[in-house]
Amino acid sequence: MERRRSFKTPKQPLQVQHKIQTNLSAWQKGVRIDSEKSVQSHQSPNNQKNYSKQDSLEESLSYFENIKARVSLKTNNSLQKHLSTVETIALQRGLPPEAFDVLLNVALSGKLADTVNTRLLKSLIPASVVPENCVVSSVSWLCVSKCSSNIQLLFLRWLITVFDFIDCKTQIHALYGFFFSFLQDEKMCPYVCHVLYLLTRKENVKPFRIRRLLDLQAKVGMQPYLQALLSLYKFFRPELVTITLPGKTKIFFKNPDGPWKAAINTIRQRNQKNSAVPQPLIFSTAQVQSRKRKWNTQLLISASSANRNISEEDRGRDRVSLFSVNESLPVEQLKTFSQLLQNIHCLEFPSRMGSVLTNPLLLHYMNCIKDESVYLRLYYWMGQTLQEECSWCVVENSQYEEGFKDFLETVYKAECFLQEGFSSCEEFLYKSLPLWDGSCCRSQVLRLVSWISLSSFSEMKSRLCDPLAQLFLTSSLYFKCSVLESLKELLQNWLNCHAIHLDSELDSQGHSSNTTLSGRVNVVAELINFVGRISTVALHLENNSALLLYFILDFYETVCDIYLRYNLPLLIMPPAGIFYPALLSMDPVNLNQLCYIMYRYRTNLVAAKENELSKKKILQFKFSNKTYQEYNQFLSAMVGCLWTSSVFQKDVHPQGLHMDDELLKKTAVQDFKISFNVVHHPAMMGYAVHFLRQAWPDDTTFDFSLIKGKKWDWYLKYLYAQGLSGLQLFVDSSINRVSQASRSKAGNAQEGP
Repeated sequence: MERRRSFKTPKQPLQVQHKIQTNLSAWQKGVRIDSEKSVQSHQSPNNQKNYSKQDSLEESLSYFENIKARVSLKTNNSLQKHLSTVETIALQRGLPPEAFDVLLNVALSGKLADTVNTRLLKSLIPASVVPENCVVSSVSWLCVSKCSSNIQLLFLRWLITVFDFIDCKTQIHALYGFFFSFLQDEKMCPYVCHVLYLLTRKENVKPFRIRRLLDLQAKVGMQPYLQALLSLYKFFRPELVTITLPGKTKIFFKNPDGPWKAAINTIRQRNQKNSAVPQPLIFSTAQVQSRKRKWNTQLLISASSANRNISEEDRGRDRVSLFSVNESLPVEQLKTFSQLLQNIHCLEFPSRMGSVLTNPLLLHYMNCIKDESVYLRLYYWMGQTLQEECSWCVVENSQYEEGFKDFLETVYKAECFLQEGFSSCEEFLYKSLPLWDGSCCRSQVLRLVSWISLSSFSEMKSRLCDPLAQLFLTSSLYFKCSVLESLKELLQNWLNCHAIHLDSELDSQGHSSNTTLSGRVNVVAELINFVGRISTVALHLENNSALLLYFILDFYETVCDIYLRYNLPLLIMPPAGIFYPALLSMDPVNLNQLCYIMYRYRTNLVAAKENELSKKKILQFKFSNKTYQEYNQFLSAMVGCLWTSSVFQKDVHPQGLHMDDELLKKTAVQDFKISFNVVHHPAMMGYAVHFLRQAWPDDTTFDFSLIKGKKWDWYLKYLYAQGLSGLQLFVDSSINRVSQASRSKAGNAQEGP
């Protein structure tokens, strides 16, 4: 195995944006180019202090590299000094790539006590990347068992934590068999499974490895970490793994981050404040200047270190063989959609699965090729990240709320692109909503709610609806509106999903599976009824707020068109607690919207009745008579209110506006019968006043009784010209206009024609 290179050996410096060279060898020899001399001559005291720290780090690394025999910490002042120097600099700035080879070598060689080795491993905090060659050489030390099992365990935890910081993993993948052999160690097994999960490719799945995992499972039981690895093996080679595994995604591995993650986050935040130009923590092919938390580093596709030092001639040969069918294509070389189409069969997905979320070409791949292994890796990474980064579930993450918002926004955009939600995101919502205060990341969380998959409502009720309803009823008006908007989008996503998959479910006679369809209808109906219940209570709590009513009616604008627009045999009328506040609303926008909704209900019900009568049972479902009865009751109330001025006498709904004349007379309201027609309705009175001003500019009495006969028709045209198209559709479709003769007989009647 290739021996590690001394940090004194000159190396190719990393290509970074700032001018100061990061190569320790160059610093030790005093190598600086002219431009760097100019920069150094103008260094501030802080920068000079940083150079002093680097000199101290070089001295300490030189000391550790030259250790030949076992050294005691208590009796050796030099060891104490240099160990403290490494710890201090690591916690303040992170370590450069060249430091890892030296420190891993001494920590795993057994030359120092476990106390020192532990402190050294805990100091391995990367400032940029971790070189692959130092990881490979470290693994070689595990082969000779020079270090204790506790140090080996700590090394594996560190490797898992910094896995996405490793610049290349080609040689590490070659060590798959070695890591697999460590499964026999009961203490290390969970972390070894985690490493194997990150490394597994299809070619790694072999029958003897499956047998070994099954034997181990029989010995220790179905542990989450074994389930994770077996699930991945089954997705790669389902014909080899015949056992049944739990289908739901869960957190398979414990958090291995130890002391490193918090230190990495702290260093990144400190460097971001001290740097005028943010520098990416991970070098990648994408020119991204972001210093977000660990999740953000995984959104970048890392450049393969194998391609960093190749010549232009080699690059030319690579381009020629780019579309070779016998070779896999790293995704960092994928630039255009045409390349995706030509290489879709041989793509090599990145180790950082988070980078899929920000790459449209990879999202296209996920849409075209249902590669379950890709989904499984992505769901595991996303579930782990959501759990660890949640700013209201983990107290110490509260300071990173802005970064978590960005991450949730990225997840939401990926879901919109794929037109489906992620199961790990859904699981996160189910677990975290009971702890959510409704304020932190509100917009992002509610957007994610809109992509929850259509499943059994009994599960949704306890895990989503109940905690959401508690927040909904106890929060502000604007939060209520946001929740209603999210639930409307959720309903639309469900209906779109149903419409897309309906054709594939139809049999040769055009009939859909009753079991599948009835279940889908029931879930959608439960969601609509849930929104109706909480909306009714919310209107009462908010004193029939016009803004809240607008969002409620916006939801029912989707509900009223389900049958015709989405081919789902379902129509549910709004509760009376929503219909009547909308009918009596003082806002013309809401009244107009209610008119449009009633028009669409009528259109859908008429179409359903025609299909039923003509025996076109396309979906083999019939609406109940209760639906038609509710619609007719609401229609009678609207016509009696807006047109015939008979709502108080003819409204037959149990929660309607029916009142005895004796009671109405006690109100001392004159002409109470016409109080809610299209002229006198509180929402329409402003239009009536403007109409009178235009029709009789010299009349200042505003006599509404003048609007009758032909003036009534002019008034209606005036209303339609003001944009009240919903009212126009309702009047044209649901109100039988009386004849001109009847209207003339009405004479001076003020109820309208």
